[in-house]
Amino acid sequence: MRWDNLTDGPGAREQAGALFGAASVVTRTFDTPEFRGITFHEVRARSVLNRVPGASRMPFEWTVNPYRGCSHACVYCFARKTHSYLDLDTGIGFDSQIVVKTNAPEVLRRELAAPRWEGSHIAMGTNVDCYQRAEGRYRLMPGIIEALLDRANPFSILTKGTLILRDLPLLRRAAGVTDVGISVSVGFTDTALWRTVEPGTPSPAARLAAVRALTGAGIECGVLMAPVIPFLGDSPEELRATVRAVAESGATSVTPLVLHLRPGAREWFTAWLGAHHPHLVARYERMYAGGSYAPTWYQRQITRQVHELAAEFGIGPSRRGAARRIPASGHPAGPAPAEPVQLSLL
Repeated sequence: MRWDNLTDGPGAREQAGALFGAASVVTRTFDTPEFRGITFHEVRARSVLNRVPGASRMPFEWTVNPYRGCSHACVYCFARKTHSYLDLDTGIGFDSQIVVKTNAPEVLRRELAAPRWEGSHIAMGTNVDCYQRAEGRYRLMPGIIEALLDRANPFSILTKGTLILRDLPLLRRAAGVTDVGISVSVGFTDTALWRTVEPGTPSPAARLAAVRALTGAGIECGVLMAPVIPFLGDSPEELRATVRAVAESGATSVTPLVLHLRPGAREWFTAWLGAHHPHLVARYERMYAGGSYAPTWYQRQITRQVHELAAEFGIGPSRRGAARRIPASGHPAGPAPAEPVQLSLL
């Protein structure tokens, strides 16, 4: 494995800065059913606050990611490409080689206390899921949330993990002193599709139950209907069933995001598609011939359908970033946009 571009060892890229010491990497495996086949690379991070590039489509400026790689094993995950920076495989390696920043809470606490830090919104779960299976063992999120709580620093969390309910008392305390936004990702309710495309995640029903528990505890929670998968999860019947289930969960909003396929994810998803739905490969090649994103007309169509269904079931759509309570650069919120809301989140 190549750590050179992330450490202060020989060959490290000076312009990037060392994120952890070369001698600080500890590799572990655990012979328990939930972690069988997964290797954990424990590192001591030098920094955990990441600034989002200005050209990004993300509606926030800062992120914290305590893990790299994700056992959710979603075949479409855009973050797969990041594993190539360590010379790790972006397919099965992304699913089974997990980098754990074991000191993330203490480093974040130090960075939040720095005089230059201005208390900006921090988004979590935007690269890989901070409530993936590893969090059950490493328990990094309670310390991270406590650090943010103690500074009354606004933050948001996006997750497919029901483990977030473990931290519900902390989230309630944080919501009492700062702006907290929670979103759960549920792109579809088809269990057969879920078992093959998101094999390491809790079921859609379990995620919606988590939404119900969060909202029942007074924590507003939106649903990112992500991704809407062309030709597999976009039928009128599936869209209707999903929006109905989201509304019944008590979610405060629903925002559709159409599947996008960046390099790294595109190759892995295409291989999966060829194995499970070979008749769709040519259709995907045509749909994504222009790049990583589906055509604008298709995004608009899905957005319109979901918004119409949301209105029918009594749940409002969301403006960009609303479910995560991300400030809209000082501009007042208006009606839901007619244009597709295509964020690079999932």
